[in-house]
Amino acid sequence: MPFQFQPYAPAAEFSTQAAYFSMEFALDQALKTYSGGLGFLAGSHMRSAYELKQNLIGIGMLWSYGYYDQGRNEDQTMRADFRLKHYSFLEDTGLVFPITIHGAEVKVKAMYLAPDTFGTAPMFFLTTDIPENDYISRTITHYLYDADTAARVAQSMVLGIGGGKLLDLLGVPMDTYHLNEGHGLPLAFYLYEKHGRSLAEVQKRLVFTTHTPELAGNEEHPMKLLTDMTFFGTVPADEIRRVARVENETLNYTLTALRFSRKANAVSKVHGIVANEMWGHYEGICPIIPITNSQNGTYWRDAELHAALEANDDQALKARKRELKKELFAFVADQTGTLLDPDVLTVVWARRFAGYKRANLILHHFERFAEMVSKQDRPVQVIWAGKPYPKDYGAIGMFNDIIQRTRQFKNCAVLTGYELGLSRLLKTGSDIWLNTPRFPREASGTSGMTAAMNASLSLSIPDGWIPEFVRHGENGFLLPLAELNEPEHVKDDVEAKGVLDVLENEILPLYYDEPAKYLEVAKTAMREVEPEFESHRMATEYYEKMYTA
Repeated sequence: MPFQFQPYAPAAEFSTQAAYFSMEFALDQALKTYSGGLGFLAGSHMRSAYELKQNLIGIGMLWSYGYYDQGRNEDQTMRADFRLKHYSFLEDTGLVFPITIHGAEVKVKAMYLAPDTFGTAPMFFLTTDIPENDYISRTITHYLYDADTAARVAQSMVLGIGGGKLLDLLGVPMDTYHLNEGHGLPLAFYLYEKHGRSLAEVQKRLVFTTHTPELAGNEEHPMKLLTDMTFFGTVPADEIRRVARVENETLNYTLTALRFSRKANAVSKVHGIVANEMWGHYEGICPIIPITNSQNGTYWRDAELHAALEANDDQALKARKRELKKELFAFVADQTGTLLDPDVLTVVWARRFAGYKRANLILHHFERFAEMVSKQDRPVQVIWAGKPYPKDYGAIGMFNDIIQRTRQFKNCAVLTGYELGLSRLLKTGSDIWLNTPRFPREASGTSGMTAAMNASLSLSIPDGWIPEFVRHGENGFLLPLAELNEPEHVKDDVEAKGVLDVLENEILPLYYDEPAKYLEVAKTAMREVEPEFESHRMATEYYEKMYTA
């Protein structure tokens, strides 16, 4: 029987038909189609779209080997394992269609994730790993963010061109196409061809979210490579140079998306300023407005914690939090052999591992750190977790260095396998959520939102979403910033000192000497993080400010 696309009936206020293109989605622990924050954000967006009954379709990629599985070597350092994934819950649509990559025909198959499976918008996942293709073509969708440049360009083509073509094959009349980051940029050129090579017609339909000021998130490649790869379809390269205003024979994905879209958004108010400073001086770009990222409360909040909060039952809240800490610590003990104490203040640093996020900042003044974690009175426990890109040897070296430097302490642990399941354990089981990026390089940094939902307080550099939420000592804690024009080693030194200062002089005395006051701060964070940083607000803003405006 042919595939019949029959999504739920949308709510009247969300009748505009939109499609959301993302290279990664974190929808469920069982579906390995994400690496970090971009995927977590996209997953929460799809969940809120379902709960609000928005007229939205998700378009993603089916990675045969996922991102990677983070394991351990014999000396406890990390290794990257790649295992083939199989998913019984994805429906084969039977839709297989050709796109052109590097002048050759590559077949793309679409798999379907029904809304009720994980409580998401209807989702399609594209794969080239099928018998109809040769081996090289099959490998395009093997690994998320393949380290090979040509493979990564091909992945963008499968997402953008393949996703656009799939929607046409389904016969869905599309009002708005939403690129979540620049990875799916070839969609712009697919639409350009489809609509008579009219830039204005593409701009009527395309919107764009830019997520990061980091170079890795603003991909660019030589025009010759992209032309050789058939990146622009049948549009001549000279026409692309003219319409996209290409300079120096290099096409920047973000800048081009800003020129082909009618509107774009940054992902926090701070990032809105940074993004406009980065791109605002270029000719022909669309407006960039801030829509702060957020996370889905239904998925992330612990129901018992929130029931206790709503009942104003402090004893029940404290008891539940202690249970959640014990659940996390059982996992820590099983993986590392380190048994932690649920009555001790627990600091967690956990997110995608990248150099600018500075997982090791708290260790910068190491003797002082060692003294702090070795004290018998007002003790503190510290846990790290995160997955570096498998070819980011600097970040992998930092991960392994933290393991080596902290293995002498009985109350420190470094965990592998940071995915949705472990992320939930860490958010619910931590007391303090440590966030130490180099300012202003963290565009949003949403992990602290889901921690706050679960009575875990942010201790953070005031970057990304943090300045919109944290009031120091009232619902979280801010770290002092060094002067922006100082050398990086000076900023690291100053801000590392700030981490230890705030912990030792403010947080630890509050937690141990004034537990009722500490609990009030945690409860305030729980109350205030929603609805402003819950993804129903974000998903609604996208409709109101991007899709229908």
